[in-house]
Amino acid sequence: MKRKHIIILIVVVSIGLIIFKLAVNKSKLNEKENPKENTAVVKIPVKVATVKEQLQEINLIKTGSLAPFKEAKVLSTVGGTIVQLKFNLGDYVHEGQILAVMDTKLTQLDLQKAQTNATKLRHDLQTYTELLEGQAATREKVNEIRQNYTDAENQVNQLKKQIADASVKAPTSGTISAKMLEQGVFANAGAELGTVVNLSQVKVQLKLTENEVYQAKMGQSVKITTDVYQGQVFNGKITFISPQADETHNYLVEIIADNKDGSLLRSGTFVYADFSRKTKQNILLIPREALTESIKDASVYVVEHNIVHQKPIKTGIEMNNLIQVISGLNAGEVVVTSGQINLKEGSPVSVSK
Repeated sequence: MKRKHIIILIVVVSIGLIIFKLAVNKSKLNEKENPKENTAVVKIPVKVATVKEQLQEINLIKTGSLAPFKEAKVLSTVGGTIVQLKFNLGDYVHEGQILAVMDTKLTQLDLQKAQTNATKLRHDLQTYTELLEGQAATREKVNEIRQNYTDAENQVNQLKKQIADASVKAPTSGTISAKMLEQGVFANAGAELGTVVNLSQVKVQLKLTENEVYQAKMGQSVKITTDVYQGQVFNGKITFISPQADETHNYLVEIIADNKDGSLLRSGTFVYADFSRKTKQNILLIPREALTESIKDASVYVVEHNIVHQKPIKTGIEMNNLIQVISGLNAGEVVVTSGQINLKEGSPVSVSK
């Protein structure tokens, strides 16, 4: 009996050892398949600078874009087939010049009928007026014929105007910048045939801040320059200052400048407007090396609780390796000036002295 118990005990112990060995092997396999992650956070060393607000005396020079002095659409005032189209892209036209002629054959026929009817009614009116004087006709009949004659004359005048309007004239002098339809096609009344751009003068449109707008006056002379014609100055005058700010608290200003035949400025060109005066302004400044992109698409990394966040910004003037921040940052924020190449949104950092 004892021997039987010993054998059972040996079997149980053996099974227990086998189970323990299998569990140890499984644990080792799991460790190989799922190695423990390194929980240590690697902080990227960076150098930083604080966004500062400084009072600076700066020249009032603003960038703006050119718009045509005048831009007008060439519209057909009557519907019909375009029998003549007398302009091409790039042609210079004068105000009042005939640019297109619409088909008026049907209108001419209507005019002939209307003129015949008006002539008959005029004769009838003359006849019945004489009869009325001899008391051979009633005044009501004469008044009826007079009204019909007036309506016929109005119809004749309307048809004559339609025929005159069939000759489409240039609304202003300038260059044809767009041609929408071709000769021989049908155009509805009001259809756009082309566009005339007048560049004898140019209009500069720009925005001034609240501090700057009170430095500008109506009629004030402004020097216009552009990178396209370096060294050349186009003289302009302020013709409009918006009385109301937009949603960004900026004010629209328009300047009219004379154009030059030999150095023609074109619509859409970026220019610099020099108001020839200095103004003191509180501006935000950061080091130039804080920018992660070009000035046109500028952005910076801002450090908050040792974590960086990338923010797009709008930049202004440069001075002594510093650059003005127009929008996107506030005074007191901390920006990365060195080490940006290793950063991405949300990267942990350590600030180096």
